[in-house]
Amino acid sequence: MQGGSMASLHKTYVNQTVRPGRFLILPFALIFMATALWAQRTELKPGWNLFSPDQDVELGRQVAADAERQLPMLKDSKVDNYLNRLGLRLAAKAPGAKYPYQFQAVNDVSINAFALPGGFLFIHRGTIESADTEAQLAGVIGHEIGHAALRHGTNQASKAYLAQAPLAIFGGVMGSNSVAAVLAQIGGGFAANSVLLKYSRDAERQADLFGTQILYDTQYDPRAMAQFFEKLQAEGQSRMPEWLSSHPKPENRIDLITEEINRLGGIPQGVREDSTEFREIQSYVRTLPKPKGGPAGGQPAAGQPGAVRPAKPSNGYRNYSTETLQLRHPDNWSAQGTGQSITLAPENGTIASSQGEALAYGMIISTFSPRAGKSGRFELQDATDQLIRDLQQSNPSLRVTQTGRQTRVGGTAALSTVLQNDSPVGGVERDWLVTVLRPEGLVYFIGVAPENDYGDYRRAFETLIDSIRFTNR
Repeated sequence: MQGGSMASLHKTYVNQTVRPGRFLILPFALIFMATALWAQRTELKPGWNLFSPDQDVELGRQVAADAERQLPMLKDSKVDNYLNRLGLRLAAKAPGAKYPYQFQAVNDVSINAFALPGGFLFIHRGTIESADTEAQLAGVIGHEIGHAALRHGTNQASKAYLAQAPLAIFGGVMGSNSVAAVLAQIGGGFAANSVLLKYSRDAERQADLFGTQILYDTQYDPRAMAQFFEKLQAEGQSRMPEWLSSHPKPENRIDLITEEINRLGGIPQGVREDSTEFREIQSYVRTLPKPKGGPAGGQPAAGQPGAVRPAKPSNGYRNYSTETLQLRHPDNWSAQGTGQSITLAPENGTIASSQGEALAYGMIISTFSPRAGKSGRFELQDATDQLIRDLQQSNPSLRVTQTGRQTRVGGTAALSTVLQNDSPVGGVERDWLVTVLRPEGLVYFIGVAPENDYGDYRRAFETLIDSIRFTNR
C-alpha cells in the first residue's frame, strides 16, 4: 500500500472512538494481505551452476573488459551516472547474491541491452532514445538485471562446459585460473552468439517476470515493459531489438507480464511512469554525435567498405558434441552457444546489423517447440511449417523456394527445405533448412550463405549434416 493511502487510513482511526483491542485488527490484516500478495508472485530461482557467485563476478568482469574493447562505448559520465542511479535503484530489489552492479551506455543506435554474469550491464543509446518513459527504460534494465540475478549466463556456461568436458567437472571449477580456463574451453569471451548471452526460452520468460516484479517493487508502473513491447511491434519488425526477438513471441510475453501483474495484486496507486531527469538525459543523448562505422555502430558489414570477408570452409574437420548430438564441422569454424541454440561459423561470419549481430555465413542449430493439433500430435511437415512461419515473424523477407523433401539425418526421418532471405551483407542469401523430430522438439539446422557464395559452402553444409549422430537421452 502506498504512503498516502496509509496516512489517510491512520487519520480515520484517530478520528474514531474505538476499543483498544480493535485498533490493531486492520493493520495486522493489511500486513497479512501484503504477505499473501507477495506469496502469489511467481517464484524465480537460479538453475544448476558450476560457478560460485564470486566467480560470476570474476568471469563477468573479464568479459566486460573484452566487451568494452570491442564495442563503441559512449564514454559519457553524465549518461553512465544516470544509468547507474536508475540501475542500482532497481538492483536493490533483486534477490540473491548482491553483485557489484555496473551500468554503461553503448554508442549504438539499435534498441538493445545485455547483462554479463556478476551484474555488468550494457545499454545501447537507441534504447534510451526510443523509450517513451523512464518506466519503459527501467523495464528493459530490470529484465537484464533478472538475467544476472538468476545467473542465466553462468548456467549456460556450466551446461556448455559439462557438454564439452564432462570428466573435468568432477574436479570442480575452483582455483585461481579456473574462470580463464573455462572461458577458453567454451569460447565464453565477448563475441556474437556468446554462450553467456544465449538464453533459453524459459530464461527469457523468467527475466520478463523478474523485470515486472522489480518495476512493481520500485513503484514504477509494471505495465511499462509490456508497453515498450507493444510500441516496438507497432513500429514494425525493423525496430525489434535483439533481446525482444528471442522466444517466446513478443505478444506472448505481453500476456505473461499482464498475468504477473494480476498475481502481484494489480496496478498500485501512485505508480511512477516518468521523471524530469530521464527527459533531460534522453534529450541530451539525442544531441550526441551518432556512432561511426557499420549499421550498428560496430564493425562494418561484410561486403561494405572496410569489412573482412570470411575464409572459405576448410577441408579439415573437427568433432563437436552437445548433450543430444555429435557432428563434425570445418576446423576453421568455431562454435558459440549451448543447449537449444548453437551457431557454427567462421571468423567474420557474423556481422553487425541494425538489430545486433546477424549470421551471414555458417550454420545455426536450434530446437523449436511445435504446437500440437486437435489430435494432440503433430507430423514432421506440420512442425516444419510452423517453424517457418515462426521464423518469418522476425524475417519478413524469408520465403520458401523449394518445398520440403524427405531425407534422413542420423538415421532419423528428416525434411530438407530451401529458403531465401535478405542477406545482412546485401543482396539475397540461401538458407538450407533441415528439420528432424526428436523427443526434445523439432531440431533444426539452417546453413546460411549469400547466394553468390553458397557454392563455396554447400559441401561443408552437406558434410556437417551427414556427420550428425543423435545421442539418446
